[in-house]
Amino acid sequence: MATDYLNLMDPLTFSEQVPHEYFAHLRATEPVSWRDHDAPSIPYWAVTSHEACVRVNREWEEFSSFPKTSLINDNTEEMIAQQQLMMLNMDPPDHTRYRRLVNKAFTPRMIRDLEVRLHTVTDELLDNVCEVGAADFVVDIAAELPLIVIAELMGVPFEDRHKMFNWSNSMIGSEDPEYRHSAEIGEIAAMELYAYASDLFSKKRSHPTEDLMTALTKVNADGETLSDLELELFFLLLAVAGNETTRNLIAGAMNTFFQNPDQWQLLVNDRSLLPNAVEEMLRYVTPVMCFRRTAMTDVSLEGAEIKKGDKVVFYHVSANRDESIFENPNVFDITRSPNPHMAFGGGGPHFCLGANLARMEIMVMFEHLLDRMPDITQAGPTQRLQSPFINGIKHIPVSFTPSAKVLG
Repeated sequence: MATDYLNLMDPLTFSEQVPHEYFAHLRATEPVSWRDHDAPSIPYWAVTSHEACVRVNREWEEFSSFPKTSLINDNTEEMIAQQQLMMLNMDPPDHTRYRRLVNKAFTPRMIRDLEVRLHTVTDELLDNVCEVGAADFVVDIAAELPLIVIAELMGVPFEDRHKMFNWSNSMIGSEDPEYRHSAEIGEIAAMELYAYASDLFSKKRSHPTEDLMTALTKVNADGETLSDLELELFFLLLAVAGNETTRNLIAGAMNTFFQNPDQWQLLVNDRSLLPNAVEEMLRYVTPVMCFRRTAMTDVSLEGAEIKKGDKVVFYHVSANRDESIFENPNVFDITRSPNPHMAFGGGGPHFCLGANLARMEIMVMFEHLLDRMPDITQAGPTQRLQSPFINGIKHIPVSFTPSAKVLG
């Protein structure tokens, strides 16, 4: 039943699907609800309506990322102190300073400059499977494009990209049995990534190249140079955010098209719908389901009286199905317009830095799939990630008519 209490911090709650019926129930009855039975979390406020989620995301002076970070798990004070050095967990003015340092890598012009490379990489990926006529869509196709792009952007050698993939899976998917082989694997993966980043930055300083990581080793913002730890944490942020989110969006969107073949046929028949379809993919899938904030003052939100210091978790995945904003929100409609989704946040200082890059990667991937594999079909069950944070898919077996490679 949609009204049965669900533990929104339990990975098993999301193992088969996102509990959209339950979120709809919360939006209708208690859009800002007190949750004190969601182990292992401390008690917190779950924010589920679109309007309230936008406010929590934008109003950083009321709802801060810094005191307990943006991550939904409850960490030790030592871990929090380290995580506070990451841009994701900062508020202005520190957040503004960091964002200014790296914006040059994510401007619309820079993304346009990457477009040719994106097309080539996508053709290479499809060439690897096109003659076989079958693939694991996630591992062979969806995961590789963002992985290669973010590795090149950061100056990571091509042969090392799968290290980033494995570290990212171990950290983000640490509650999933496929990736969690021991209780400490997420921490071990983070330490290995930090060590790799430290070595990479050392090489960039002695042998600079044209990439974002080299640029960051030279940056001096407001008279302060980024410390080694700050550089390593930023590397971790880009490695995870630039890999996990776009991969799971592409995989989740393809899975959604399999469930809605009429929408795929619309795209096959009319390619001009693709830009609009990308926005609907982002709304419908919402790869990052939620973030955390800490109330900095007593505040009233949708009738709830939130106290200073309270933990607040706002659910993009619920906001993007809000009936007061989206007509027929549970219908996947690639012609939907307007589409004020929150997949990249609801504006404000925390709007996703890589939004332009993600949109371009999604667009390019589906352009090539439509061109080269228009008859792609699901050939086995979808395997979902067990996570209360990432709306992820691990495996989708697919089949398609074999074809010749397009690159020499």
